[in-house]
Amino acid sequence: MAGRTAPAGSAGAAGSTGAVGSAGAAGSDRGVGRGGVVDAAAPRGVSRGGFAVVAEVDASIGQDMRYATARNFTGAVVDGYDEPVCLLARPAAEALRRAQREVLRRGYSLLVYDCYRPQRAVDRFVRWARDGADQRTKAEFYPEVAKDRLIPEGYIAEKSGHSRGSTVDVTLTRLGRGPLDMGTPFDFFDPLAHTDSPRVTGPARENRDLLRRVLGRQGFVNLPQEWWHFTYRPEAFPDAYFDFPVSVASVHR
Repeated sequence: MAGRTAPAGSAGAAGSTGAVGSAGAAGSDRGVGRGGVVDAAAPRGVSRGGFAVVAEVDASIGQDMRYATARNFTGAVVDGYDEPVCLLARPAAEALRRAQREVLRRGYSLLVYDCYRPQRAVDRFVRWARDGADQRTKAEFYPEVAKDRLIPEGYIAEKSGHSRGSTVDVTLTRLGRGPLDMGTPFDFFDPLAHTDSPRVTGPARENRDLLRRVLGRQGFVNLPQEWWHFTYRPEAFPDAYFDFPVSVASVHR
């Protein structure tokens, strides 16, 4: 999501009520984090294996890169998303491929919404959150939360675990059909998006649990405030927040 930082920096407070889809404590993947250094360039050695284009690691993994389109909570293409491609630190990309192999055997597929996220995109989220006049997406993404509470309650923050390259926003689809019911859409700012929300039952609960189990077996840790948010551990770049643009050329330099 937009603000909470991934595990390895934070897991958000269990009782918070904000999260790009939920909970309020500093801990959202949209922002927060440990004090790392923002690096405007791709990490040294990126073309030799530091980062990978996920479609080149496993072309069967679905991609719906929301921030490269206007279909996201800002209502516009987000700064830094030059192409609608998923980039990840190579160990995370390889782990995602292993998870995909398992879900394919079950008749499902992974579908990613966001992967590596440049710092400039996180900065854009903060500017959007501070613009109280822009309420275009409220009904879809934060119907029960006042926009001026998105930063104080931890939905939006100034650093994101996504900028370290090992975090992915992901769901499950059934082969030949659309995404499974997860109880909320992606990037929904509400406690209902907490992975273990007691208000989510039946098939949606089962689907969330399946996603968490499959990814967990490959080393991904879920952020409790966002059912879609997972960070591969150990992270390849735990102390850096990168700012190179999302594009194939950023990896193939």
